[in-house]
Amino acid sequence: MKSEKMNIDAYAPAEIAARVEKAGISKVNLPILQTLVLGILAGVFIAFGGMFYTLVITDSGLGFGPTRLLGGIPFSTGLILVVIGGAELFTGNNLIVIGWAASKISSKNLIRNWFWVYVGNFIGALLMAGAGAVAKTAISIAQTKMTIPSIEAFLRGVLCNILVC
Repeated sequence: MKSEKMNIDAYAPAEIAARVEKAGISKVNLPILQTLVLGILAGVFIAFGGMFYTLVITDSGLGFGPTRLLGGIPFSTGLILVVIGGAELFTGNNLIVIGWAASKISSKNLIRNWFWVYVGNFIGALLMAGAGAVAKTAISIAQTKMTIPSIEAFLRGVLCNILVC
């Protein structure tokens, strides 16, 4: 029996970049309506994850750290649904810039994709906001986030996007 070389990584970094570039090219070539609908789905899925998070942390009484850890598990459901459902999430679509940087995607197509996905995500989130779940906790979370200094909020957003991508 031949000895096969064990490779722990499924893809080398260069292979990952090539796959992301190829996926980006496919994404920018989707029709606008399909892009918008997939964006709406992602907005709904992430909002669902946020609502699930809010429900789980409401009145947990476990303290700051354990409550956030416990809440992160159901929030991940939203991201899992985006991936499994093939939805278009703006934060993930920022990786399309790899194809743009390689001159395989035009600036016009990149901006078109980002615009329609962002609009779709916003519509999906609005649809879910109309569902009105655990409003008191959601309002409290929003009020707390509004007190975060701008630079900290920006850096948190960057770090979150790194994890999403």
